[in-house]
Amino acid sequence: MTALAIETAAGDGDHEGTAVHPPAGFTITANGAYAARLAGSGDALYVERWTLDGPEPYAVPLPLDQPEEREAQLLPLADGRVLVCRRVDGWRHTFSLLYPTGPGTGELRLGSVEAPGPGPVELLPPSPDGICAYARHIGPESTTLWLVAGGAFGPERVAVLPGHCAGGVWLDRTGRMLALDRRLGDGPVKTVAVDLERGGEVSPLLQITEASDDRLLLADPDSGLLLIRSDAPSPGHERLGWGVLGSLLPVRFPECLRLDDAAVTPFAVQPGQVLMPESCGVALRIDAAGGSWVGLWRPSGRRMHQVAAPPGWVAGAGAWSPEGVLRLPCSTAELPCALAGLTVPDEPDPEPRAEAGAEAGAEAEAVPSAEEGQPRALRPVPLQQAPLTDRKPAG
Repeated sequence: MTALAIETAAGDGDHEGTAVHPPAGFTITANGAYAARLAGSGDALYVERWTLDGPEPYAVPLPLDQPEEREAQLLPLADGRVLVCRRVDGWRHTFSLLYPTGPGTGELRLGSVEAPGPGPVELLPPSPDGICAYARHIGPESTTLWLVAGGAFGPERVAVLPGHCAGGVWLDRTGRMLALDRRLGDGPVKTVAVDLERGGEVSPLLQITEASDDRLLLADPDSGLLLIRSDAPSPGHERLGWGVLGSLLPVRFPECLRLDDAAVTPFAVQPGQVLMPESCGVALRIDAAGGSWVGLWRPSGRRMHQVAAPPGWVAGAGAWSPEGVLRLPCSTAELPCALAGLTVPDEPDPEPRAEAGAEAGAEAEAVPSAEEGQPRALRPVPLQQAPLTDRKPAG
């Protein structure tokens, strides 16, 4: 019996083929309906939009008279248009929306942003509302957030935040609350929540220990599941952990997510599991010297299932359906636009004694012991509630 059921759309799953590696990232809308990437080869690059929510996936090329630069950034919107961010004249970044118009490509120019300094303007992940698009620029002392699509008058500055902010995870379904990983001066990295409807008002979100670097990697607004990277359980060595927004339980760092010879990075969480974070499927990209493959895991499980990547997988890209099917975009010479489907296998019920021991071990790992001189792990807290207290987890 195989551990995973695999289905491939838009072609026969027996094609091995040669992977066609895209020259830039592959970005999927928050609702999983569209995706965008740079296609082509050499200097002849163009935008390609994928439609993912039909019976079979298909790609639409969106070339212009001039090819795109390799560093161009793309972000698909829920209406099928693709936002392109291009760096020109050193500090200036321009923004355009591309869309198919019969045999050609339409382009709506939105304006530009000037951001002095060595760092580029970077697009944030697609907003859950599917309409707005945001960008971030890190300056010498602060980070500026821009609304670059979806506004009334072109790009507009929406917030200036003290410190250097990286990452970017949406915490709700409306596109109002954004989580960023912020470092103030030489201090540790802490995730904060930014209210975009209140001028960028900042509230603390993650504070596992005072000295730990705590970063939020993914969040699911339906269940409240948070995927976290922190060095709190082992200072100087980051671990993958999970928590629940608003829970009184500490962050947990499962041993099964730790591989000695590979890097493990979560890239998609199953939506629709309202108030059931332990049942959410989590997809992880595993990178080692031999290549990249897929990890499948649920917080309620005791192991991470490792699966060979389907032929031509665009490594690190994928989206879950609410029914629990992980859809991975793939591109080979034979199948330039395809989806492979994976599901998390069921685990047998454990023996009662073994289950109790596993739970005890998980708790011991999640909360540093007093003998090690580490404070107890604080929980991810509800938005607008300061976590800098000594309140201990319940239970």
